[in-house]
Amino acid sequence: MRIDIVLLISCLIAWHSCKATNDGGTPVKQTPAPVFMIDLQSEYQEMHGFGASDAWSCQIVGKNWPDEKKNQMADLLFSQSFSDEGNPLGIGLSMWRFNIGGGSAEQGERSDIKDAWRRAECFMDEHRKYNWDKQSGQRWFLQAARERGVEDFTAFLNSPPVALTLNGKAYSSLPDSYNLSSDNYAPFVEYITRVLKFFKEEEGIDFHYISPFNEPQWDWMKPTQEGTPAKNSEIATITKMLNQDFEKNGISTLIEVPEAAKIHYLFKSGSKPNRNNQISSFFSVDSENYIGNLSHVAHQVAGHSYFSTWDFDRLKTVRQELAANINKVDPDLEYCMTEYCILENNKIIKGSGRDLGMEAALYTARVIHADLTYANACNWQWWIAISPYDFKDGLVYIDKDDNKGNVYDSKLLWTLGNYSRFIRPGMKRIAVKPDVIVGDEVDVSAYKTTDNKQVVFVINNYGDDMVEFKINLENANDYAIDGYLTSANKEDNLRHVKFGKADEAISMIGKSVLTVVMRRE
Repeated sequence: MRIDIVLLISCLIAWHSCKATNDGGTPVKQTPAPVFMIDLQSEYQEMHGFGASDAWSCQIVGKNWPDEKKNQMADLLFSQSFSDEGNPLGIGLSMWRFNIGGGSAEQGERSDIKDAWRRAECFMDEHRKYNWDKQSGQRWFLQAARERGVEDFTAFLNSPPVALTLNGKAYSSLPDSYNLSSDNYAPFVEYITRVLKFFKEEEGIDFHYISPFNEPQWDWMKPTQEGTPAKNSEIATITKMLNQDFEKNGISTLIEVPEAAKIHYLFKSGSKPNRNNQISSFFSVDSENYIGNLSHVAHQVAGHSYFSTWDFDRLKTVRQELAANINKVDPDLEYCMTEYCILENNKIIKGSGRDLGMEAALYTARVIHADLTYANACNWQWWIAISPYDFKDGLVYIDKDDNKGNVYDSKLLWTLGNYSRFIRPGMKRIAVKPDVIVGDEVDVSAYKTTDNKQVVFVINNYGDDMVEFKINLENANDYAIDGYLTSANKEDNLRHVKFGKADEAISMIGKSVLTVVMRRE
């Protein structure tokens, strides 16, 4: 194996007095500079992008809040522009998920969902008539994303329209099965097709993916939000009907399945006998639920990283198992990580409590790294882009007010930006050795453009101590080298760092994330 580039990478300590001390002035432990060895020929998955969803706040914020506040939020999420100092103005998300609501918002209190912010409007009313004026707030953010360069859109449903469901609600009354009678499968398929055609023809949004089923393993019998369980057989039946309807109507959108509630359900059997082992169920040619040969089914499997991140050995091994099972069933099958926020409660973090600082950011950085390097995820998507809650579920936080309020960015937003802003669609992950140093306190992943003219490294330092590196790059003078640092320091929100010569030692402070971008003509 030819080593094209040998990198000894390091990142920035603050420009002034932090080279050998921590914030309190105490000398910090120095470690030998590691050598990161990169082989440009050792390619892994192609990256499709990074994203988040508009559930649930965008429906209220986009409809009622002042344009200044809405644009502030949209810039933080989608902007690819830089300040005069070279600092990114936003995290440049390249994917955006649009929630097609089930109609609980129109039902109001009759929906049984107490939190009005978790109800969602629907394009079909309870008399099965269409109203294309609905979901205007979410559509504002959809257009704002497109105007700022987002091209990859996914539409997803938590529930079919309440006009079609078995119980007339957007949550389930029965465990284990879809909240839809078989008689209403065809009207449901027609509804999805009509929504996609409307957005393409009237709004100029051609959804790349449609995800009809969200976390089908949960029973969704508590009315805290819209949702419904679904058996693998029900998913397969409706998907086949949807594929046929797409072919008939010239719909280019691909169907994304199965949005597993946690990644274990993709490859394990157990507590959900009709709703697990979904890789094999949907993509093994000898399965009765096989849909892998359908023209409009995306050749990928989608799952959520919830309840699989602790302890850190398990974080790694579960994803290695997932990758091995995908390879066993179909080596060409891609894995998409389509939803995550911090739900788990363990000895180092809890989901409750809003956290604008680095604790939640670094925990999430470790999950992103594991999903990309051990599970080979081709995309990575956060759950709620804009949150009004006292929970670790948001990138941007707001006051829970129907008409106005304050906007708060978070270190988690900027840490995701260390990946999303610089690892662009079409880049490929490449080999880097070692990928973990200083025990498990520092890890690194690497990515490149197909023409090798740009190489991106993301280094996560979870420890308290500064870590020193050097850069040693073949034909280093051909590359311009820049860094973008996120740390607990107020100014370090993807702060631009202009590196000197490639052989000069630089340092990365503790509890920080740094992206190194190397470009050549």
